[in-house]
Amino acid sequence: LGGMDTLSAGRVFLDGREVSAFNKRQLADYRRRDIGFVFQFYNLIPNLTALENVEIASQIVKDPLPAAQVLRDVGLGERMANFPAQLSGGEQQRVAIARALAKRPQLLLCDEPTGALDYNTGKQILALLQAQSRKNGMTVVIITHNSALTAMADRVIHIKNGTVESMQLNENPASVESIEW
Repeated sequence: LGGMDTLSAGRVFLDGREVSAFNKRQLADYRRRDIGFVFQFYNLIPNLTALENVEIASQIVKDPLPAAQVLRDVGLGERMANFPAQLSGGEQQRVAIARALAKRPQLLLCDEPTGALDYNTGKQILALLQAQSRKNGMTVVIITHNSALTAMADRVIHIKNGTVESMQLNENPASVESIEW
């Protein structure tokens, strides 16, 4: 391995491309175009409205979803003109989700996407993520401690101490509406 850390050695393929061989510019372009991120701490721009925060992401890709429509899809049709400081934590989280979805990414990485949401809104967001995955062929990766969500997944990967402990395929993923936690 030529001195490489064995925990980070190897090759990474996404959508048939070896992204681990990309240079910095190629990686930046790939992340900009093909990957959406929903961070646990939202990373919204405070001096932009909810609509403007979503439009920012829309401006960096060729065929974005309309920002206003995605905000309506996450239940924020009436809050588009509000700034992040005027939104609750759950509303801010939904703006972050809308921003990521607007890019139409091939891969959407979500860190505890329902963490700041009440039960019903959390189910609404999970249903939206599941629908987007099915409708647009988007791969959605949800990192969560909520094991009840595994029923909706196509594949469940358990990680312990930074190592894959197990992986299971779910032949019959449940609808979000049928999941209780």
